[in-house]
Amino acid sequence: MPVVSGRVNAAAAAFAGVRDFYFSSRYAERRLAPDVCDFTFGNPHEMPLEGMVGALRDKLTPRDKNWFAYKTSEREAQEFLAEAVGRELELAFEPADFALTTGAFTAILVAFHLVLDAGDEVIYSEPAWFCYGPMLLGANCVPAGVPLRRPNFDLDLAAIEARIGPKTRMVIVNTPHNPTGRIYDRDTLRELGELLDHASKRNGRRIFLLADEPYRRLRFDGRPFVSPAALYPWTLISYSWGKVLLAPGQRLGYLALSPLMLKEERKALQEALFSAQMALGWCFPNAVMQYAMADLDKLSIDQQALGRRRDRLMAALAPAGYGVLEPEGTFYLWSRWPEGNPQVLWNRLADRDVFVMPGSLMNAPEYFRMCLTASDRMVDRALPALIEAADIRP
Repeated sequence: MPVVSGRVNAAAAAFAGVRDFYFSSRYAERRLAPDVCDFTFGNPHEMPLEGMVGALRDKLTPRDKNWFAYKTSEREAQEFLAEAVGRELELAFEPADFALTTGAFTAILVAFHLVLDAGDEVIYSEPAWFCYGPMLLGANCVPAGVPLRRPNFDLDLAAIEARIGPKTRMVIVNTPHNPTGRIYDRDTLRELGELLDHASKRNGRRIFLLADEPYRRLRFDGRPFVSPAALYPWTLISYSWGKVLLAPGQRLGYLALSPLMLKEERKALQEALFSAQMALGWCFPNAVMQYAMADLDKLSIDQQALGRRRDRLMAALAPAGYGVLEPEGTFYLWSRWPEGNPQVLWNRLADRDVFVMPGSLMNAPEYFRMCLTASDRMVDRALPALIEAADIRP
């Protein structure tokens, strides 16, 4: 007799490729070895930001007897976010629009449980972050991937519209986009909002938009950013400081409601946020992270360094036969493999202790992703290996 729930088994099957890559692949065997060039996950390869360490150290010292008492979404943190995020996105948030979470992971999970019922369908564009599908299956919902438009990986609005059915309850838009680095422009997002509004009226049921924005502040060359929340009222925003601080092990994020939402619906969701977080396991950030938020919000990893690594890699890879897409944001570089078998090419790099994220984990096997959070020394060592791997012919 089975002892594991069907929803967890479904999530495990959907995540098996990533799990095996992390725990039992050639990468798993070598990832902690010295001198490995690790371009896989968004992990730090240099010491943390001094400002972050200082902020956490300072807030670790208790000011009163309640310093480490139970925490929900603390009012001071909510007020800070309403002002700071409102200024950034040019939206008139209220403090109650924000649910403080342990990173964007939890913000997304809260969004799913807040507005989705069992059997609801959620559309997202592929290639995509590989956790959307497993998380939806774990919530007893139905993931529905639609392809981005190649070669530039634009949102395919026609494909999204064609995939919408009577069970569609949410569309996820990740901008800047992991793994391609695309930032979707105002006109595209406005057209998507109009499409979702028409489909909601046709279905007699509201379709929500989840704007997954953890890379919002990581943009190259001064590129502009517009949140879908400024264009479609029924938008929820997920955000994390784990990317801009390059500290994914320190979990701090939020789920926010668009202030453009109709008053009654916005109020109902505001009042339901606490219950959703309680029911999911009291998924609020710990006390120290909330106290430090205002100080952490001032900090960022070296974005000029990310740009230099992007430029160096693109300048070397394109002439070697790689089909590199210039990223507009995030800290990733997305590239088509040169001519040949992608698995063979990946192994050639692994033979040289250079590890990249295979696109097969994101339903795009002819591509791969490189994380620009690798150190400059890693880039120095990896460039010859990348060129040599492309030069070898079977």
